[in-house]
Amino acid sequence: MNVILVISGLIALMLLIYLVYVLFKGDEL
Repeated sequence: MNVILVISGLIALMLLIYLVYVLFKGDEL
């Protein structure tokens, strides 16, 4: 397993979850 691919994949998932969280919180504001 390539460590770089795993790390980049985790960062991508975190960014997606963060974007969804911001979108939902933005609707409340």
